Amino acid sequence: MLSLPPLLFALQGSESYALRVAQRLGCPLARHEERDYEDGEHKCRPLDPVIGRDVVVFHVLYGDGRQSANDKLCRLLFFCSALKDAGARQTQVVTPYLCYGRKDRRNQPQDPIMTRYVANFFEVSGVDRLITLEVHNPAAIDNAFRLPAWNLQCAQLFAEHFAKVVGDAEVVAVSPDSGGIKRAEQFRQALEQELGRTVGSALMEKHRAHTTLTGSLLVGDVRDKTAIVFDDLISTGETLKRAGQACLKAGVGRLFAAATHGLFTAGGQLFDPPIFEHVAITDTVPPFRLSSDCITRQLQVLDSTALIATFLAETGAFVRL
Repeated sequence: MLSLPPLLFALQGSESYALRVAQRLGCPLARHEERDYEDGEHKCRPLDPVIGRDVVVFHVLYGDGRQSANDKLCRLLFFCSALKDAGARQTQVVTPYLCYGRKDRRNQPQDPIMTRYVANFFEVSGVDRLITLEVHNPAAIDNAFRLPAWNLQCAQLFAEHFAKVVGDAEVVAVSPDSGGIKRAEQFRQALEQELGRTVGSALMEKHRAHTTLTGSLLVGDVRDKTAIVFDDLISTGETLKRAGQACLKAGVGRLFAAATHGLFTAGGQLFDPPIFEHVAITDTVPPFRLSSDCITRQLQVLDSTALIATFLAETGAFVRL
């Protein structure tokens, strides 16, 4: 029984992403049932036998018009508990976008540390391993989770994309705030390797007080160069827009932006007016809050499923790709 590959389950709303990973691994998605009740309660159960089997559960924890992030998290935790009760040997969760990743520290007295609480929920639900993409603060995730939690970074994916775009121009990787310096540096190094030439770096000053952003200093030379503002996620888009505007004021030649998770909680605000030639994101969160015209003209969506499939294969769960 232990020689069999894991069963792959995809909860409602994550089927498309999980199916593309499963196709790369050469295996089908397992069967399960999800039922909603009149009072808002629900039930999830596996239909394929899981006793003695390793299982992998896919769910992307962003809120949409049908379910909030809380709803999706609750369903995922209940389903993982049901798998354990049904005799699953080991449960791995793949959540390309992990909710509550930004609330990882106390900013004022009696503040909650939501990232740690979410980690506790996974542990008590019987999850043995978590795999996610580009968390907001990798150190906070390492500290919050006692179970193995793997944060797969997307710097190489974006480097391969932009290496085909920037041509022979001088390039600068821009961090939109001090918290993203390491992330932007990883992207800068990956792009430098892809291009085979030096890539510069720049940093945008940012201070936050509740929902208000301040700071106008851009450290680094972008004049007449190609700048790529690089971040982990886009929520309202205000952070990227401020950095982009500072680059324009500093005389940048060409301007792009990139972020792994495109939430676009303020709709198309980032593109009104458009200041970037295009914004590159991955497919961890579908850009459902944007108009089709905005997606076509302003967005480049990169496929991240190979990162997940390769990791699952290389960690021994599946035959190597």
